[in-house]
Amino acid sequence: MHQIKRGTGRKLLLIHGLGGSSQSWSPILDSLSVSRTVIAIDLPGHGATPAQHDSGTFDGLVGSVERYIMDNALAGIDVVGSSMGARMVLELARRGVVGNVVALDPGGFWRGWERTFFKTTIGVSGRLLRAIRPALPMLSRNAASRTALLAQLSAHPWALDPQIVTIELLSLSTTLTFDALVHDLATGPEQSGPAAGSTGRIVIGWGRHDRLCLPRQAARAKAAFPSAELHWFESSGHFPMWDMPEETVDVILGTTQ
Repeated sequence: MHQIKRGTGRKLLLIHGLGGSSQSWSPILDSLSVSRTVIAIDLPGHGATPAQHDSGTFDGLVGSVERYIMDNALAGIDVVGSSMGARMVLELARRGVVGNVVALDPGGFWRGWERTFFKTTIGVSGRLLRAIRPALPMLSRNAASRTALLAQLSAHPWALDPQIVTIELLSLSTTLTFDALVHDLATGPEQSGPAAGSTGRIVIGWGRHDRLCLPRQAARAKAAFPSAELHWFESSGHFPMWDMPEETVDVILGTTQ
């Protein structure tokens, strides 16, 4: 599994979301690596990690990460996840293979029409990005087009670093398992809990302006993981590490110290 590793201190594993890569964490990677050894992975089928036979399913990806943790003697490692990756770290907590946990806007807690909303909106976005892939670097440099492309994922997309946006959108447009994962996530069971007793502290972070995993779903996540604390990012959309990087670093370090 491809990884970026930097910094010194106790190890911290970062797990990106659907269509992302280890580069999704670039706004906060340097700040975290000042006091932690940060390991940011590319999930199978994403970035530079080849897909496995089951990488088009949530359970398949979780199994791959669990094996990675065990094969590299990382049992009990502190973990941070974003979006689909946030749901993954909660599932790893349920299985008792990780330490402290930070889950940023986790998927898997949608119900009823929210499932259709997720599948339709993110599915259309994926198809659009594939269609306009050659133009993405240019579009990312323009504040207006950047805002249009990322309105569902960021509270203030016009203010984001164009290079970060380019990398993320190109990653979304080239993830071959994207459509299969969207279908699996939208039609599969709701994420269950609670965390195993061996798990450390759990913080579930949620952006007040999340337009993909709607804020109303935070209560369901808290109910499934009653030992977790809920932290609201007041000026953030779906990706707090983009919209509120300094507060995100504070939450991660505060949770995992």
